[in-house]
Amino acid sequence: MNNFLGEIVGYLSGVCTTLAFLPQAIKSITTKNVSGLSLYMYIIYCMGLVFWILYGVYLHSFQIMLFNSITLVFNGIILYMIIKSNSKNKKK
Repeated sequence: MNNFLGEIVGYLSGVCTTLAFLPQAIKSITTKNVSGLSLYMYIIYCMGLVFWILYGVYLHSFQIMLFNSITLVFNGIILYMIIKSNSKNKKK
């Protein structure tokens, strides 16, 4: 695979994996309902994204750093909402 084609594949994969979480983020934000989402899954996933970003820094890969950072923002918002929802439910 030549370098240009590899770059295109890298950007396309980044766009697809980042956009995959956008519908969940939008739904969670608009409905404010995260009751069916797993706290531990989002914690582990956000940790994985941080490691991907660090790996991108290590490789000097703009694509890895960019798309995983955007995905971390989406998932971080959902994680925050889950934690906030769980703390409200414990107070009841």
